Amino acid sequence: MTCWALIPLKDPAHGKGRLAGVLSPAERRRLIGAMLDRVLRTLENIPQIDGIALVTPASGITARDILILPDPGEGLNASLATGTRTLAKRGASELLVLHADLPLLACTDVEALIALGRCTGLGIAPDRYRRGTNAIFLKTGSDFSFHFGVGSFPAHLAEAVRCGLVPSVVDRPGLAMDIDEPHDLKQLSWYDLPRSTRRAPALTPFERSHPTWLTASPESSPMRVRD
Repeated sequence: MTCWALIPLKDPAHGKGRLAGVLSPAERRRLIGAMLDRVLRTLENIPQIDGIALVTPASGITARDILILPDPGEGLNASLATGTRTLAKRGASELLVLHADLPLLACTDVEALIALGRCTGLGIAPDRYRRGTNAIFLKTGSDFSFHFGVGSFPAHLAEAVRCGLVPSVVDRPGLAMDIDEPHDLKQLSWYDLPRSTRRAPALTPFERSHPTWLTASPESSPMRVRD
């Protein structure tokens, strides 16, 4: 088996628009880069991952030795479908698709998704609200289609039924916590953010059940991988 990770990434110049009210364009670009670096460094430390590919319209996004795939500009799901076919031609038999904005991602999170996904042929990691999807593990060559976007988690579950698959649903903090809205930034209070973003609103029920999120801050380097 050959397992590749595939990460879609918008041009950082236009990414994280919902944070525009609290972060400047430069701060958003820096945050995007730091979270991407966290995800890439995590993946590089996982033996089950044989290769890493980034599909993006941006150039010079990272100096790491990974495969950069051009974004055809037809939308996220079309880009991932094209990337999947490209990696399959390169010999990938398994694919791990995950977003680049997972600041608490750890090796054990990814290893759990791969292990459970291999049991059923499909693994899905929802966001903490169980509305969106932050990662999917699947075998290349399957009929499974991506439905990332609003309501992607139930859409992916329905797609699994259509394909005759029983997915392994993997709920882990490192896979569930993404950064989209200003209130999400409270999880990054240890990161160098403007003071106004550090006022934490009430926690969601999922966050209250995972209090370690609030203490998962690296002591020295922002985005250091912690297993």
